[in-house]
Amino acid sequence: MHTSTEVDFRSRNDELEKLRMNHHEADIVIVGAGIAGCALAVAFGKQGRSVVLLERSLKEPDRIVGELLQPGGVRALEKLGLRDCLEGIDSIPCHGYEVIYHQNPVHIPYPPYMVSESGEAPEGRSFHHGRLIANLREAAHNTANVTVIESTVTSLVNDEYTGQILGVQCKTAGAKDCFFGSLTIIADGSSSNFRKFHSKDAPVVRSRFWALEMIDPVLPRKYHGHVLLGDFSPILIYQIGTHETRILVDIPLDSPTATPKAGGVPNHMREVVLPVLPDGVKESFSKALEAGNLRSMPNQWLPPRTNKLPGALFIGDAFNMRHPLTGGGMTCAFNDAVLLSNLLSPQNVPSLNNTKLVLKQLKTFHWKRKDVTAVINILAQALYSLFAANDDNLRALQAGCFQYFKLGGNCVDGPCGLLAGIIRNPLVLIGHFFAVAVYAIWIDARKYPTILLPFTLLIRGVVLLYTACVVIFPYIFAELRS
Repeated sequence: MHTSTEVDFRSRNDELEKLRMNHHEADIVIVGAGIAGCALAVAFGKQGRSVVLLERSLKEPDRIVGELLQPGGVRALEKLGLRDCLEGIDSIPCHGYEVIYHQNPVHIPYPPYMVSESGEAPEGRSFHHGRLIANLREAAHNTANVTVIESTVTSLVNDEYTGQILGVQCKTAGAKDCFFGSLTIIADGSSSNFRKFHSKDAPVVRSRFWALEMIDPVLPRKYHGHVLLGDFSPILIYQIGTHETRILVDIPLDSPTATPKAGGVPNHMREVVLPVLPDGVKESFSKALEAGNLRSMPNQWLPPRTNKLPGALFIGDAFNMRHPLTGGGMTCAFNDAVLLSNLLSPQNVPSLNNTKLVLKQLKTFHWKRKDVTAVINILAQALYSLFAANDDNLRALQAGCFQYFKLGGNCVDGPCGLLAGIIRNPLVLIGHFFAVAVYAIWIDARKYPTILLPFTLLIRGVVLLYTACVVIFPYIFAELRS
């Protein structure tokens, strides 16, 4: 026997579903059923919001991005009630990193004492991206108040007098269609068709990741990501399945070893990458290279801007991107979903038609999210500048960074806690970054005769500190813009 409350709840849900399916109306229309879109659909659906989630293809995607979720992202996924999406996809635990600098390794584990609210030690997960997406879409499909529809969004619908976004035009099964909502969320990824309505900034691309999937290589440290550094751009290696291991090779756009004249990317792989790989990886890498399944993606940077378009919200890679070196993209997206679902909850915003209040909450979101995302964004960009060092000053800072890690203790725990999305304080990042710079100055100065030490400390100190400032401050300023 059902109580009157249960009957009223079911009746309301049925009414909202009819509005979504028959009249194409909802509280929220979400464009893109990827990481951010699915997470928000589930979060808002659980709050009782009526949600339409649109995706141009509901087939399991096959991509080389979004394959490593940092511990901070795992914890955010748990807060969203979606932790189970990591199960049943042959995901691999990740306990930290092995950084190999000119064949010399240093172990950088996640700080074991930085436990979650439930008392668990930090653990990341790596996996095939499409399998996680499939689970997230299934979770959205099974969430009350959420309707998932395969449809290609072609344009935004706006009020020509106020500019308010009212919904979207799309094509469903080849026929013209429309969906309307009090709030339209744009989460259509890095190649967003609608970003121009939000920001004039264009993504900045300095390099591309070229990927291969290796079978059963022997990694130097099990259940860890591997970062290879030297006289080349960084190389990442991490396991994504019981037998599959991903290798990502960063190749700058102007790399002379990857030009068509030199033999293209395969030449770079053979001449630059293969010789520096750990011995247990070389055979699997060679086989994967011979199979010819090279794939690539641009490494993009796009600073965030406050959402100011009435009736719309941009999120995920359509909104903010950073170099994928640190694997922070999904951690940012899931944490954004946690924060947004709180700021726009029915308790804080009873009606999403209250555009003034929604925009006020989105401004709060822009600044409040920086505790997590500014750290990840700045760290990713600054680390890439050091790890892809292309001049003597940057190489000196790179060497200093590696030696700093070798000191152990907080010199490892701090940076790794930031990388993991657990330490949420930009000042901690800035402190460690300039500690690395100072340590690099000392290491660099010791290469010169002792009698010249005061002069080298002064001269090289000024040069390297200036280089460090040039590396990090543009990204700090980008985060401070609204």
